[in-house]
Amino acid sequence: MTGAVRRAAVLGSPIAHSLSPALHRAAYTAMGLDGWSYDAIECGEDGLAAVLDGLGPEWAGLSLTMPLKRVALKLADEVSELAANVGGANTIVLRDGRRLADNTDVHGVVAALREAGLGAPGSAVVLGGGATAASALAALAELGLTEAVLAVRTPERAAATAEAGERCGLAVRVATLDRLTAELPAGLVVSTLPGRAADAYAGPVAASGAALFDVVYAPWPTALATAVREAGGTAVGGFPMLLHQAVRQVALMTGRDDVPVAAMRAAGEAELARRA
Repeated sequence: MTGAVRRAAVLGSPIAHSLSPALHRAAYTAMGLDGWSYDAIECGEDGLAAVLDGLGPEWAGLSLTMPLKRVALKLADEVSELAANVGGANTIVLRDGRRLADNTDVHGVVAALREAGLGAPGSAVVLGGGATAASALAALAELGLTEAVLAVRTPERAAATAEAGERCGLAVRVATLDRLTAELPAGLVVSTLPGRAADAYAGPVAASGAALFDVVYAPWPTALATAVREAGGTAVGGFPMLLHQAVRQVALMTGRDDVPVAAMRAAGEAELARRA
């Protein structure tokens, strides 16, 4: 594929601060794919169908972030079993005129936890009930757990996420965040809450002795991660997840397995440092 003109992009809203272009472009450079390009395209749910319909044969694939992961399932010609079970796709591979929807977020969570030595948690509590929480539940199932707690503000709104975890083989019990202390200790707490929404739970999580995986990658460390580390615990941020889901995306879109993880990691860390 060296020299062939191929395009890919990340879509979502807001998209300006996505780290994906830095990661994917670093991969293309290291792999010698000098004809490949990767862009960031602002796109809401209502615009995804039109974008997909307008893609020419030079397009290899799309990375999808919020709010597109669920609507993508309806617009694909084929959906992987994992994406169907999770209820969201963060990847569309374009091949032979067909749209293949897949989910690499689950791989990203699994790889990040294993890399940090947290690949065998005895028990887990997931904070938040959105698409990333569904991927986290699927990842926990892949790591061998058979049950997990999903802690959310409004249980009724988390029903689809709990069902996703159950499709992946987990027994999911839904609890409310205001009663989080009653669900601790746990071997691992996974926070999928955005921004500073998890700050209020820093004390209980740190005091419980749980290891933490927080999907936030900027700004880092979060108050939650700082509290866990100050209590002597392990806290992993969202960058390793973002890195490893992108590695899997590059493999799917290029059809190659020699994806340069180290080069992608360096590019992502450099971009984060530049922004900081």
